[in-house]
Amino acid sequence: MVIIADKKIPDEALYRLKPYEKIILIETKDITYSAISGHPDIFFCQADDVLIISSNLPVPVIDELKTEQIRFVFAENKTGNTYPATAGLNAGVTPDFIIHNENYTDPVLKRLCTAKQFVHVNQGYTRCNLIPLKNNRFITSDKGIEKALKKHNLEVLYVDPKGILLPGFDHGFIGGTCGVFDDNIFFTGSLNRFPEGEKVRDFLDDHNIIEVYDGPLFDGGSLIFV
Repeated sequence: MVIIADKKIPDEALYRLKPYEKIILIETKDITYSAISGHPDIFFCQADDVLIISSNLPVPVIDELKTEQIRFVFAENKTGNTYPATAGLNAGVTPDFIIHNENYTDPVLKRLCTAKQFVHVNQGYTRCNLIPLKNNRFITSDKGIEKALKKHNLEVLYVDPKGILLPGFDHGFIGGTCGVFDDNIFFTGSLNRFPEGEKVRDFLDDHNIIEVYDGPLFDGGSLIFV
């Protein structure tokens, strides 16, 4: 098992993650803007047992994936410098659903998810704003995503993203603060430092919450477990 993480997440978080799995740290230059330049959910998307990766991901990262024998396929489109060319892989994918702005979804991701129900949302940065949980339950920091999921009778908790750190912006988003592996959810930060942290804890009563950094929630573009 491997964790893919932004190289810019707090040192304490990296230290606490190391005992769990091998970590591949993402850092890119001259591909997209600085705030998201190492965000895994910009360059990767998991579709069941296949990892889809940006076609212009740096070669050393691709080599690490090969060394770890991680199965992957390349996206059709390159990650661009500005939105929406940054959002092609930023979808929420579950065993039953793919949730994204269908206008921006990379064609390879669409082809791999034809058996799933597509839930269209206006937000292209869907995964940034969404935590997909088991049994088709979700947490989101986007009102439009919340509305779309409720139209499909899915259980969803909305939280205000204010208080989530994303250097360069007023705030980050809830999906980018964490990663889910089996019944465990790893937060880059402490829910005690998040204004709606208790709401999140209550909603996650069927998950083991692991906080790997004793500070405000930090949007590092998700933690991806492969």
